[in-house]
Amino acid sequence: MKTQKLGPIEISKVVELPGLAMQSTSLMPNVTSEILADGRTWLGPQFIDPDAEVVFLSFHSYVVKTPRHNILVDTCCGNHKSRESMPAWHMLNTPYLDQLAALSLRPEDIDVVLCTHLHADHVGWNTRLLDGRWVPTFPNARYIMGQHEYDHWHRLHAQNPATPVNRGSFADSVLPVVESGQAVMVPSDFRVEAELGEGVWLEPSPGHSPGHVSVHVMAGGRHCLLSGDAIHHPVQMTHPHLNIAADFDRAQAIATRRDILQRFADTPTLLMTAHFPEPTTCRIVKYRDAFRGEFTDD
Repeated sequence: MKTQKLGPIEISKVVELPGLAMQSTSLMPNVTSEILADGRTWLGPQFIDPDAEVVFLSFHSYVVKTPRHNILVDTCCGNHKSRESMPAWHMLNTPYLDQLAALSLRPEDIDVVLCTHLHADHVGWNTRLLDGRWVPTFPNARYIMGQHEYDHWHRLHAQNPATPVNRGSFADSVLPVVESGQAVMVPSDFRVEAELGEGVWLEPSPGHSPGHVSVHVMAGGRHCLLSGDAIHHPVQMTHPHLNIAADFDRAQAIATRRDILQRFADTPTLLMTAHFPEPTTCRIVKYRDAFRGEFTDD
């Protein structure tokens, strides 16, 4: 993805896993061969395997550089994390921090970590292993988490601490940040930065998780929506009824997805999801009785 410039703000991508293959029905239980065939008419092989019912996801973060802050949106899976229930994420050893360094950023340079939600593949680099302990990776950052999202998972953890919550990520990637005092719990419409006609703010987009939020970035007359997991794969644009196996509330997830697609269709808004492979960035356009993504590196 080409770095997007919105006036004084820049948005870049930090990739952990660029193209993870998944059986289509493992990701989207109600997808069909016909839907995949339709998807192949407008999506390249980096999205859908040409010969098999396999789809591809990227796992990446976004860095939003503003004049005031370096903001990291979601932190992927993380290294050395035990995720036996998801082998593709288990005990990774990726050069994620080297990718961050390519943007001239050290962990110490991150001012804000924004968590769209608290699933394992969005909080992993919140912490790193140091002398046998999980400690915050970004020592100078405020970690912004939705209060509703955190309360839900904390309640499950408190009810039975021995049972891993979110594949164990709540214990190794969320609680250590809270215990360090760096976590900031906020409402789902929290404003991270606010300037006249510009800023970075959250918007509720629940369904995939109880308190899922999306991130708006606006400056220089341009607008980007970092939608987290409200839309996982581009075939959900032409077929918004497709659910994700991990959705918390499937009906709410569909309603949220339709709302995003309808509001921003045929507008200049750039959509940046958490899992679209390259070129990642697209504009939503109306197509038939649904939508498509018009991918761009502009």
